[in-house]
Amino acid sequence: MKNELKLFEDSQIRTAWDAENEEWYFSIVDVVAVLTEQKTTRGASTYWSVLKKRMKEEGADELLTNCKQLKMIATDGKKRLTDVADTEQLLRIIQSIPSPKAEPFKMWLAEVGKDRLDEIADPEKAIQRAYDTYRKKGYSEEWINQRMKTIEMRKELTDEWQRSGVKQGREYAILTNEISQTWSGMTTKEYKDFKGLKKENLRDNMSNLELVLNMLAEVSTTEISRGSNPQGFEESKKVARQGGNIARNAREEIEKQSGKSAITSKNAKSPKEIE
Repeated sequence: MKNELKLFEDSQIRTAWDAENEEWYFSIVDVVAVLTEQKTTRGASTYWSVLKKRMKEEGADELLTNCKQLKMIATDGKKRLTDVADTEQLLRIIQSIPSPKAEPFKMWLAEVGKDRLDEIADPEKAIQRAYDTYRKKGYSEEWINQRMKTIEMRKELTDEWQRSGVKQGREYAILTNEISQTWSGMTTKEYKDFKGLKKENLRDNMSNLELVLNMLAEVSTTEISRGSNPQGFEESKKVARQGGNIARNAREEIEKQSGKSAITSKNAKSPKEIE
């Protein structure tokens, strides 16, 4: 399953897409937080615990038993098991929550499902949706175009890793860290800490220059890999360092000529700050 974030009004809902069954799963705690306007994750979790108990007393044991747990990124940036529900289950849960946002949320659920099926039939709609989401967050057109290019280049890199026999998940993460640490001097986690981030996407918090340098590192890694044809994780790790070195040299030259750091601690709490 692929984890994603969806926006309902200005609130983030963690989701997972089950491609085999063509079904969305939604973090119940996130939905509870939105509908009950809880200010903290702890408050939403407490509300959900009380609600589960009440629903069991009302005879909803089967519904609650069928709800799954999936690993999703928590507020501390780590993946933790989270109660999730599919669309049908979530609609039943929403009925038990008195909230003026219940009806708008139901409409949002229907739209999310339709959008995903539309995107499968026409991938260009997914790209347009990403553009629209970034615009709503306040990013400039220049930054959005750069960000979309990084997504395309990242896909080419992961395709190359897959061809080379690198395993998705942990090995992808290690190679990503190798590239990041080589060009920027920081692992992905250290980079996020430097910017004051937790569960936020690091690239969504990079400046135009940071995006360009990170993309240069990944594009270089892809091209070197295509030329040298590494086999497996260890050989691909060496290539990742080579690609990162190219971007590091570029970063050092830019810093030498400009007299300032190419890496900023600023984040996208105000998108204009990082451009």
